[in-house]
Amino acid sequence: MIQKGSIDDFGMIMSISALREVNDNIAKAADRYGTRLQDKLPSLVAVSKTFDAKDIEPVLEAGQRIFGENRVQESQKKWPQLKEKYPDVELHLIGPLQTNKVKDAVALFDVIQSVDREKLARALAKEFERVGKSLPIFIQVNIGAEEQKAGIDPNDALSFVELCRDELKLDVQGLMCIPPNGVPAAPYFAQMKELADRAGLSQLSMGMSADYELAVEMGATHVRVGSAIFGTRPKPLPH
Repeated sequence: MIQKGSIDDFGMIMSISALREVNDNIAKAADRYGTRLQDKLPSLVAVSKTFDAKDIEPVLEAGQRIFGENRVQESQKKWPQLKEKYPDVELHLIGPLQTNKVKDAVALFDVIQSVDREKLARALAKEFERVGKSLPIFIQVNIGAEEQKAGIDPNDALSFVELCRDELKLDVQGLMCIPPNGVPAAPYFAQMKELADRAGLSQLSMGMSADYELAVEMGATHVRVGSAIFGTRPKPLPH
């Protein structure tokens, strides 16, 4: 059982400091770009993958409420209890989702950011109909057209949005991407903003610890930040 008194004071101090710095940077970047719309800043998604509950709770106690996880099975080991204690948490799935995990994902997560293929979109639509609810989704775009990465080809993104939104009646909120490593991210962020505008979508999930300020400057509404908040990432929890 998680007990408030077990939270490490030093961890709490570091979490508050890190959160404050990241949020300050987001605000400054939004002001530079003019993305502070009606005083609403881009959302910080704290990426807690591979961290366990004792590492996450100081960040919760520091006020963060939106979190991102990569794996359904790992999330099931820590988040049900955390969400019971902190019921206003919004949990985003930002990693790949296998169709045989759709039922579990829909039961646990509040937003699915990684819809990357038609088979998955249809499986989600079927599960939403079965349980009588619909979660917001983001379409993951393979913006660098990299063979090793998941996501819809940028050339197919608009037609896939139409499929999900018009035929499957999914609640498509925006687009998500992970740009290629080792090259400037700005051109990819700009392309994502153009795709979102053409699709009539207002939300963009892009930018991580190394480039979230740039992403905000270029129109991100959600940034996924892990190591800048939690520090060095431990090895993944065993399955």
